[in-house]
Amino acid sequence: MPTNSSFKRAACVLAALCSFAAQAQMTPIGLWHSIDDATKAPKGEIRISDVGGGVLNGKVERSLLKDSKVGDKCDQCTDDRKDQSKIGMEIIRGAKQTEGKTVWEGGTIVDPDNGKVYKLKMTPIEDGKKLEVRGFIGFALLGRTQVWVRVP
Repeated sequence: MPTNSSFKRAACVLAALCSFAAQAQMTPIGLWHSIDDATKAPKGEIRISDVGGGVLNGKVERSLLKDSKVGDKCDQCTDDRKDQSKIGMEIIRGAKQTEGKTVWEGGTIVDPDNGKVYKLKMTPIEDGKKLEVRGFIGFALLGRTQVWVRVP
């Protein structure tokens, strides 16, 4: 029969594992539904990955819009993404975690619909189930925030 100390040890291990799992989700890494500002419906799936050294990039995996076409390109992009297919396009580049915080910034995000590139700030919220994605020019106060939803 297990002893009282065995139960305590098992409870501590279980609590540590649960804490680690919750903390592991407090990161932008993973698959996200971007949300359309006007309709509030999922617009696309974005995969955010660590490309090395804690640097995060994100690519469009697929569009969820009914009127999107496989060959849709970013014809208004002005950098190396010009005329790239929107599907597979790297829209997030170079985000790094701010030391001691659950905030990733210092990178950029491009809007593939208009080609504009913005500075980026990403903050996991609601235990990592959602992600605040803020694009801005100049100061973080001058910009737009979307809330993306983690794909289970």
